[in-house]
Amino acid sequence: MPETLTEIRDHPAMLIRNEPMQARSTARLAALLDAAAAVVDEIGYERLTTAMVADGAGASIGTVYRYFPDRIAVLQSLAVRNADRTTDRILEAVRDPASSDAASAFAAGLDALVEAFRIEPGFASLRYGDVLDLRPSTASPAYAVLADRVLDALSERFSLPKAPESIVALESAIVAADAFAARAFARDPRGHAPFLARIPVVCTALLAEYFGASPR
Repeated sequence: MPETLTEIRDHPAMLIRNEPMQARSTARLAALLDAAAAVVDEIGYERLTTAMVADGAGASIGTVYRYFPDRIAVLQSLAVRNADRTTDRILEAVRDPASSDAASAFAAGLDALVEAFRIEPGFASLRYGDVLDLRPSTASPAYAVLADRVLDALSERFSLPKAPESIVALESAIVAADAFAARAFARDPRGHAPFLARIPVVCTALLAEYFGASPR
C-alpha cells in the first residue's frame, strides 16, 4: 500500500471486512462513513453505534457489519478518511504557486488544516486517529508523518534542507496549530477568533530559525 497517513493506523482495507471492488460498493461504504460523520458531529464519537450508522445511511445493520467488524472499526475508518482528505488539502495548499516563499506556503497549509474543522464532517472529533490510539502501535505518529510530507513539499519548491530537527520543528508547529484550532472550534462552531489568531504567533516562534520570517 502507498506510504500515506493511513499507515499510522490500520488501513481501511484492513479494518473493513469486505474491501469494495465495485463503484456501487464504494458508494455504499462512503454512505456509511458519511452517516457516521454526521452522528459524530451531532453527538460525539463516544455515543456512536452501528445502528445509528445503518439508520443514517438508510441501510440494514447487516450492511454495516458486512464492511465493519464493530463500531471502533467504523470510527477508525472515518478518522483515516478525514486524515487523508485533509492531508491532500494541506499539501495542495503548500504546493500552490500563489505562495512565493516557504513561510507563506506553510501558512497556507495551516489555513487548510483549520478549514478542515469547518468543512470536514467529524474532523473536529476524529482527526488523524488521535483519540483512537489502540496499542500496541509500531507505526510513526500521525503528525510526524504529516510533517515529513509537508517538509518534502516545501523542499521540492524552495530547496529547504531536510533534517530531523526541521521535521521536529514542523511537527511541533502542526501539533500546536491543531491544538489551538481544536480549542477554537470547541468554543465556537465557527472558530473562536482569539484562539485562531494565536496560531501564526505560536508557529512563528517555533519555526523562526528555519523560515526566518512569520508563517503569515
